[in-house]
Amino acid sequence: MNKAKKYFYITLGFIALGLGLIGVILPILPTTPFLLVTSFCFAKGSERFHTWFTNTNIYKKHLESFVKERAMTLKQKVVLLSFVNFMLAFPLILVDVLPMRITIIVLIIIKLYYFVFKVKTITPEEKRAMEAARREMA
Repeated sequence: MNKAKKYFYITLGFIALGLGLIGVILPILPTTPFLLVTSFCFAKGSERFHTWFTNTNIYKKHLESFVKERAMTLKQKVVLLSFVNFMLAFPLILVDVLPMRITIIVLIIIKLYYFVFKVKTITPEEKRAMEAARREMA
């Protein structure tokens, strides 16, 4: 991978991290989607930044259970899906091209299917137990 791509991914990762951190403070901005983008971008752009990020408390609190067990609390799912659906509603409403609207609707359906049937829903207590077990192993 060339340097320009690496710098692009690292920069995008830090922007997503900043938005994710703002989301921790402001409940109107969801944290999880931005942290997922951060993790993806750091993994593509820099092993050092990816390792650093996966060892932070914010990663462990908001993403680790999803990444390791493909599990999220109902609240995490609702917040994530609400934000993504809200963001997809803009092009769905504003774009007047039928094939594009159909593509967006299909994307929404696939996303909903994935999060309802492929990502396990756990209780907050189960999440805490998983986090405690991981801490004991570390």
